[in-house]
Amino acid sequence: MSSSVSHIITTVLSGLTATVTAAFGGIALTVVLSLVAGLALRSPSRLVRGISRVYVEIFRGTSEVVQLFWLYFVLPVLVGFQLVPMFAGILVLGLNHGAYGAEIVRGAVNSVPRAQFEGAIALNLTPAQRMRRVILPQAFAEMLPPFNNLFIQLLKSTALLSFIAVPEMARQGELLRPVFGSEIGWIYGTELVLYLLIALLITSGMRALERVAARRLGRAPAKMTAAAGGI
Repeated sequence: MSSSVSHIITTVLSGLTATVTAAFGGIALTVVLSLVAGLALRSPSRLVRGISRVYVEIFRGTSEVVQLFWLYFVLPVLVGFQLVPMFAGILVLGLNHGAYGAEIVRGAVNSVPRAQFEGAIALNLTPAQRMRRVILPQAFAEMLPPFNNLFIQLLKSTALLSFIAVPEMARQGELLRPVFGSEIGWIYGTELVLYLLIALLITSGMRALERVAARRLGRAPAKMTAAAGGI
C-alpha cells in the first residue's frame, strides 16, 4: 500500500469518532422525541395533539440542511449565542428524524388490537399502566423494523454536518480531495466501507432487539393473566 493511500485511510478514519458520536447521539435523541411526540399525537388533549403535529410537520416538511443552517447560523443572530457544532448537528439529527419516528410510534400503537386496550381497561389499569405494561410492549415489536431504516438514514445524514465544520468522515475526505485527486477512489471507497460497517452494526443491534421483543411478546398473555390474578 502506497504512503498516499495509507494517509487517506488514516485521515478518513480520524473522522470516524465524530461520525459515530453524531449518529448515536442523534439516535438517542430521536428515540426520546419519537416516543414523546408519537404518544402526544394520540393524546385526548387537542392542544397536546396540535403541538405535536406542528412539530412533526415542520421537521418532516422542511430541508434538513436548512434546519441545520437555521440552528447553527441563524440562531446566534437571533439569541446571541453560538451552539457547539457537534451539539447543533446532533440536535438537528434528533429533531428531524424524531418527527419521522413520531409517526412510526403512532402507527405502531394504533396497530395494537383494540381488544388489548379493552382488556387492559378491564384489569383496572391506569392509562399510564395500560400504555407501559400492555400496549407499548406489543407496539415495540412493530416499531423496530422501521426504526432500523430510520437510524440508517440518520447515519447517512451525519455527512451533512460537514457543512458546519464537524470533523466527521465526509469532511475529512473532502479535505483530502484537492491534494489527492488522483486517489479519489480510495477517499470515497474508504468512506463507503466505513458507513456500511456502521450501518451493519446498527442493523445487527436492531435485529437482536427484534428477537428479544418477539420472545417477550410471546410471554405477554401470561403476564396479563398474572396481573389479572393479582387484582
